[in-house]
Amino acid sequence: MTASKAKTLSSLFKTAVKKATKESSSLPSGDKPLKQFVLSLDTSSAPSSSPSTSSGSFRIRSPQPTKNPANDGSLQSWLLQPASTSAGPAESSKDIEKMMDNGSSLGRVLNIPWLSNASNYNISFRRKELSRERKQKWVFKKTQSGRFNRLIKMCGDKLGTKATIEFFDKMGRDTGLKEYNALIAVCLEKARTSNDEDDALEHMSEAFKTFKKMRERGFQVEEGTYGPFLMYFIDMGMVEEFFFFCGPIKEGNPSSVTRLGYYEMLLWIGVNNEEKIQELCNCIVAADEEDDFKLKENYLLALCESGRKDIMQLLEVIDITKISSVNVAANIFESLGRLSFDSFAEKFLWTLKNNDYKMADISRVIFSYVSAIPNLAVEDLFLKFKSLHMKFEITPSSASYEKLITYCCDLHKVHFALDIVDQMCEEGLSLSIEMLHSILHASEENYEYNLVRRIYSLIGCHNVKPTRETFRSMINLSVKMKDFNGAYAMLDDLKKLNIPPTSTIYNTILAGYFRESNISGAMMVLKQMESEDVKPDSHTYSYLIANCNCEEDITKYYKAMMAAGIQVTKHIFMALINAYTACGQIEKAKQVVLDKGIPFNSLNEIKGALASALACSGMMPDALNIYKEIKQNGGTLEPKPVISLIEHFTSEGDVNILVQLLEELHDPDYWFDGCCRAVVHCVTNKHLRLALELLKQLKVEFHKDDLALDAVFDEVFSVIAERQPNDLQIGLALLQAMKDELGLTPSRKSLDFLLASCVNAKDLQSSLLIWREYQAAGLHCNVLTFLRMYQALLASGDPKSAKTLLTKIPTEDPHVRCIIKACQMTYVQSTSSKMKKQKVQKKNKTWNTTPMK
Repeated sequence: MTASKAKTLSSLFKTAVKKATKESSSLPSGDKPLKQFVLSLDTSSAPSSSPSTSSGSFRIRSPQPTKNPANDGSLQSWLLQPASTSAGPAESSKDIEKMMDNGSSLGRVLNIPWLSNASNYNISFRRKELSRERKQKWVFKKTQSGRFNRLIKMCGDKLGTKATIEFFDKMGRDTGLKEYNALIAVCLEKARTSNDEDDALEHMSEAFKTFKKMRERGFQVEEGTYGPFLMYFIDMGMVEEFFFFCGPIKEGNPSSVTRLGYYEMLLWIGVNNEEKIQELCNCIVAADEEDDFKLKENYLLALCESGRKDIMQLLEVIDITKISSVNVAANIFESLGRLSFDSFAEKFLWTLKNNDYKMADISRVIFSYVSAIPNLAVEDLFLKFKSLHMKFEITPSSASYEKLITYCCDLHKVHFALDIVDQMCEEGLSLSIEMLHSILHASEENYEYNLVRRIYSLIGCHNVKPTRETFRSMINLSVKMKDFNGAYAMLDDLKKLNIPPTSTIYNTILAGYFRESNISGAMMVLKQMESEDVKPDSHTYSYLIANCNCEEDITKYYKAMMAAGIQVTKHIFMALINAYTACGQIEKAKQVVLDKGIPFNSLNEIKGALASALACSGMMPDALNIYKEIKQNGGTLEPKPVISLIEHFTSEGDVNILVQLLEELHDPDYWFDGCCRAVVHCVTNKHLRLALELLKQLKVEFHKDDLALDAVFDEVFSVIAERQPNDLQIGLALLQAMKDELGLTPSRKSLDFLLASCVNAKDLQSSLLIWREYQAAGLHCNVLTFLRMYQALLASGDPKSAKTLLTKIPTEDPHVRCIIKACQMTYVQSTSSKMKKQKVQKKNKTWNTTPMK
C-alpha cells in the first residue's frame, strides 16, 4: 500500500476510533464483551496531551498526539460489532454446518481435496507419501510452524477469520494463541499488500475483531500478538494509531511497558522524526533504575537494528553486563561491527571478560561482531575471529564455529567451511551431524559434488556418527558426479553400521543411472533392492515408468505397482504423461489429467507437467491451451513448466504471452532463467524492442550483479554467432542499444561472439567496428582476439591487413600456429583457387569468341 493510501486509511481509522469511544458509554449493559472491548481500546490509553502527566506511558515523556481528522465513521460498524456478529455470521455458520455434515461440501468450501476425497483416497498412505517427499531433500529449518501458518492462511483466505475459528471449534480443536496470532498475521499481510483502501480497511477490521476475540477468551496480550500490529502502524507511518493501540496492550500486559519502548523508537526512526529520537535518547541517559535500564536496552536495540550511527550516546552509559540476554548482546555487537565501532567492541569485550561472563556467550558475540564488519573477506573474517579470541584469552565455542561454518556456506565458501571443520576437530571440539548436513547441502547447491569425498573422509577420521540421511545425501552427491562406485562403497558402509538402506537411497542411484541413459545399471539397482528385500515405492515406479520407451513397458510397470498395493501419486501421474508423450501416445497423455483419482490440490501441477511435455514435443498450441485453462480456473503454473513453455515458444506465437509467462515466476532464480530464455527468443526472432524491455528489467533486478548481466548478453551474442550471417545486423543493433539505452559495456566474450558473426558474414566494416569496440571497452586484445580478427580480415577479403596483423601475433604456441595455418588454408588458398578458376574461365571465354581465320 502506498504512503498516500496509508494516510487515507489512517484518517478513516482515527475517525472510527473517535466514534467508537463516544458511543461506548451508550452501550447496552447486557453486551459486556462488546463494552469491555470498546473500553479497552479507548483513546484515553494513548498518550495524553500533557506528557508530564501521562501515567500510563511506557517512556519518561510521551509525544503529544496529533489532532483527530474529521469524523466520517468508516470503521465504526466494524469496531462496534461483537466478535460473534462479524461480517456474514449466518452464512459462515451455515457453511460450517454443511462442512461438518458433508465431506464433499467441505472440499468445495476449503478447496482442500484430501478431505473431499476421503472416501476413495487412503489418508494414511497419503501421509506416508508426504513424509517420503519431505525426506527427499534436507530442509534446514523447522517447518512445522510454516505448514501451520500456510493452513491458517488457506482457511483465512477461503472462509475469513471468524468462520475459520468456528471451523476449528467444530473440528474439536481449541483456538489457542498460536491460531489467533496466525489469523491476525493473515489479515495484516492482506492489509499491507492491498492496493485498495477499502479492502485494506476491511482486513484491518478483521484483525482487530480477532484481537478482541482473544481478549474475550482471556488470553494475555503477548508480543507475538501486538508486535505485528505495531509494525504495521510503523511501516505505514500511522503515529496516532500506534499510541492508541498501546493502551490495550499495557492494560492487557503491564509487563510489556518497557518492550513497547523498542517499537516506539522504531516508529520515530520510520517517520524520520529526529527530534523525537534525540528526545528518547536524552531522557534516559541519566536514568539508573532497573525499569529504566530495560527501557534503555530496548531503545538501544531498536537503534542497532536500524543501523543508525547515533547510538554512541547510549553506548557510553550502557552497562553491557546487565543486558537481558545473549541474543540482545549479539545484536548490539553486530551493530558495532556494521558501524566499525572497534573501540566500543573491545571495551565491552573486556567488561564481559572481567565480569565472569560465560565464555561461550563471549565467543558468540565475537562472531556477531566480526561477521557484520563490512567488506571483510571470509578468510580475513576468520583471522579476525581467531585474533580476538586469542587477545581476550577465550576458547572458541562449538556454537560459534558452527555459526562461522553456516556463514561460509551461505557465501558459497564450502571449501573454507571444511577447513574450519578440520580446525574444530584439531581443537577437540565436537561437530554436530546437522552441521555436516548443512555443508553437504551447500556442496549440492554450489555444484561442488567432489567435496563429498572430503566430507566422507572427515566423518571417518573424526568419529562422527552418520545417520541414514547423511548417507543419502553423500550418495546423492556421488551419483551426481557420476561416481557410482563411490556411491556403492558408501552403501556398503551404511550396511556395516547396521543401518538398513531404504528405497529412497536406492532411488537416488536409480535416478542417476536413468540420467545417464544407463538402463542396465538401473535394472541392476532393482535386482539389488530385491536381494536386500527393499520394496520399491511410488518414486521407484515413477522413475521406471518415466523412462519407458514403449507402451508395453508402461503397462507392465503400472500393473506391477498396483499389484504391490502402491497407490498412484502425483509423481506417477506425471511419469505417465512423460512416458506416453515420449512414446508418441499424445492422446493417452492427455487422458491422464482426466483421472478421477488425482487429488485436487495436485491437479494444476499435473496439468503443468502435461503442458511441459507437449511443449517439448513441439505441440506448443496445445500446451498454451492448457496454460490458459489453468489460468481461467484461477490456478497457477509451477516454475518448471513455465520455463519449458518459454524455452520451446515458437516463432509464430504471440510474444506477449512470453511476458505473461514471466509474470508466473516469482522466485528470482526461476525468473532470471525464464527472462534469459525469453530474451534469446526475442533476439533470434527479431523482436528487438521487447528484448530490450526484458533486458532493462534484468538490469533493474540484478543491478548489483554484473556477472549475471554479462552472462545474459554473452548467451544472446553466442546465439547470434551460431545463426545465419544476416543476423549480424541484429547483433550490432543490440550492441548499440546495450550501450545507449542500458548504459552497459560489452564483455570480452560478447565482443568475441560478435567478431565471430562478422567472420560468418564476411563483413569487413563490421569487423573493424567490433575491433574498435574492444578498445572503447578498455579490453586489451589477447592472442585469441588477434586470431579471430585475423580470421575476419581474411574472410572479408583483406589479406594485406591480415598480413600486417599477423606480425603482432605471438606464434610460440603450436596451437596458435595450427590455427593460423588453418585460416590460410581456408581463406587464402581457397581465394587463390577461385581466382585461378575465374582466370581460366575468362580465357576459355575469350578463346571461344575469337573468330576463325
